[in-house]
Amino acid sequence: MPHTASRYLAEGPRVGIRHFTYEDGAEFTARARESKELHQPWLFPPDSESAYLAYAGRLIEDPTKAGFLVCEKDGERGAGAIAGFININNIVQGGFRCGALGYGAFAHAAGRGLMREGLDLVIDHAFGPMGLHRLEINAQPRNTASLALARSCGFRLEGFSPKMIYIDGEWRDHERWAITAEMRASG
Repeated sequence: MPHTASRYLAEGPRVGIRHFTYEDGAEFTARARESKELHQPWLFPPDSESAYLAYAGRLIEDPTKAGFLVCEKDGERGAGAIAGFININNIVQGGFRCGALGYGAFAHAAGRGLMREGLDLVIDHAFGPMGLHRLEINAQPRNTASLALARSCGFRLEGFSPKMIYIDGEWRDHERWAITAEMRASG
């Protein structure tokens, strides 16, 4: 059987990661609308076509950002169904080689370990082909699912920042978590 190229940048047993495309808008926004109760008050992914096009455009066009869709390889919603998203924002090269992660699972995929698998793939991609050295996660202290994901992937708690990020009309406190390439290699 001839080998065909994968549509994914990296694959695990149950998910693959790939970059956002403009064509993903209908599925992404439908999943975002289905997941509002899960996401709020922590995050507000785009839930309309115009908002998605602006959001995806930043991830596709801006070299300081990289967006990844976590897609189920097989699942009740079909092969390739979007389970969640992981973005690396504020990418800085040079001596810093760092980025800040933001992520969210969609409701149908929450609690199934798919985001853990996807985040592991993104971390390996960031420390491998992207050449980054450090990734950071800033999560609100009451966002237990986000904190559990950071912890399970080997991130260490580095501190607490009061009123760090403006979300939903308020400056919100955040815990700062990080992982380096060396931590990943020894973990």
